[in-house]
Amino acid sequence: MKFRVMGFLMLAALLVVSGCIENAPNGQNSTQAQGTVVIGTKLFQESYITAHMVSLLLEEEGYETEVKENLGGTLVNYEALKKGDIHSYVEYTGTIYSQILKKPPLEEWDSAVVYNESEHGMLNSDGIAIAASLGFENAYAIAIDRNWAEANGISKISDLAPYASDLVMGTDPEFATREDGLPQLARVYGFTFKSYNSMAPGIMYEAFKNKEVDAISAYTTDTRNDLYGLKVLEDDRNALPPYDAVVLVSGTFAQENPQALKALAKLDGRIDQETMRRLNAEYDMGGREARDIAHDFLANESLIPV
Repeated sequence: MKFRVMGFLMLAALLVVSGCIENAPNGQNSTQAQGTVVIGTKLFQESYITAHMVSLLLEEEGYETEVKENLGGTLVNYEALKKGDIHSYVEYTGTIYSQILKKPPLEEWDSAVVYNESEHGMLNSDGIAIAASLGFENAYAIAIDRNWAEANGISKISDLAPYASDLVMGTDPEFATREDGLPQLARVYGFTFKSYNSMAPGIMYEAFKNKEVDAISAYTTDTRNDLYGLKVLEDDRNALPPYDAVVLVSGTFAQENPQALKALAKLDGRIDQETMRRLNAEYDMGGREARDIAHDFLANESLIPV
């Protein structure tokens, strides 16, 4: 990605300022100094899988790691990263821009602008750096029953306007109240739903399957959209920001562990959207462990030994 160039320059500058590009004195490497590297996750399968990718790459460099699955939502993970309780987790640029940095919506969303604003904002305010941009976007989307959508000619969010006041919306714990979620949809599209229920992502999808809700705040890389007969609606008024997946690391960790950053940079641009959907399906439909999925992907990409 073109906007990664500035990111690498910023990360390099961070390391140069700290003086950590050089080897540690007396031959001691940064692995020994760091101890266990803790990686946080959010509450869904993709977060587990990508966290284990981070973990496995660092283990190849000699680090001991711990993945804290289901640590919490966005702000729980980000605050833990700021405080040093974790050293890394995978986040999404639109979430950084809107929820963490509290920046106002752009008149026209642009992935590169959101990325650069997010990277500069985190580094300047909290010393948080982006170690890799994974190559895929997992965007929020509004999804409804596919058969009902086809019967009523609904393909875009704006098509919901005549029906929204009769629909119960299921959301993940954040989407209903965060500024880039339901409030933004209401501003741009001019309608609200009859009611909404917030729940963990897995429960949200099950609620739709069990006909407890009529629409959900779906994730575009989630294979349950197909499995449960969901129609993902086009955001025809460009209300929602881009959500490119990025690996975040704390500034202290970045400064003390240049070798770890080199390892994590191997993930840059490695995963496209269809690949991430396939990996998520292995978890949701294949019943595989997140670490095993991550291991096989990295091995197939020749990033770690088979």
